[in-house]
Amino acid sequence: MKKAVVMGASSGIGMEVAKLLLADGWTIGVAARRTDLLEQLKDTAPERVVVETIDVNADGAEEKLLSLIDRTGGVDLFFYAPGVGWQNPTLEPDKENTTVATNAFGFTRMMGTAFRYMATNGGGHIAAITSIAGTKGLGPAPAYSATKAFQNTYLQALEQQANARKLNIRFTDLRPGFVDTALLGDGKHYPLLLKKEDVAREMMDAIRHKNHIRVIDWRWRILTALWRRIPRCIWRHLRLETKSLK
Repeated sequence: MKKAVVMGASSGIGMEVAKLLLADGWTIGVAARRTDLLEQLKDTAPERVVVETIDVNADGAEEKLLSLIDRTGGVDLFFYAPGVGWQNPTLEPDKENTTVATNAFGFTRMMGTAFRYMATNGGGHIAAITSIAGTKGLGPAPAYSATKAFQNTYLQALEQQANARKLNIRFTDLRPGFVDTALLGDGKHYPLLLKKEDVAREMMDAIRHKNHIRVIDWRWRILTALWRRIPRCIWRHLRLETKSLK
């Protein structure tokens, strides 16, 4: 029986992916800071759902993840969904520092734990939700776009290391555009808004096809391809008025 651990499974895309895995017959370990919704998920298939409370920024997060993997019976797929981010043009310290702590330090902590486990236990598949925001530095959200670029590069580096060491570890970097989740629940209009259910299904498709990178969806693939081609001398003068970047 296939086994997965889903971090950040209490809401949004993480919850939708957990549901898809359950429907496909997987045994899953699910983790988040708040576990009330995870317990409800467990009630739907108690023999195939293991719950753990994990804050990626808290001391002991690594040990809790290893405990969850052990109680799940191992891990074939490590799916990582946690992340925070704000539009913060005034660089409010709390928002910038929290974003870096969660999206960089917390991400590194959990990725390293999963990688080391797989390196010594026969391998597996690591899939992480990053963002199209890592494509370029975005003035309205400096820490968010910078940490998403960090995540893109970190996954690329781990993939190179795994190949150099001949480890059976695969990676999928999942980069969605705007997704209709609680993070965008301010009643404002967002362009090219994606449904979380559709995003989760495309992410699972990317994992099944062992994609290295998947920008979600096709419209965002076109847009980010254009972003990459904008010269730095032009990009620095653009005025971005987006209200959120997740």
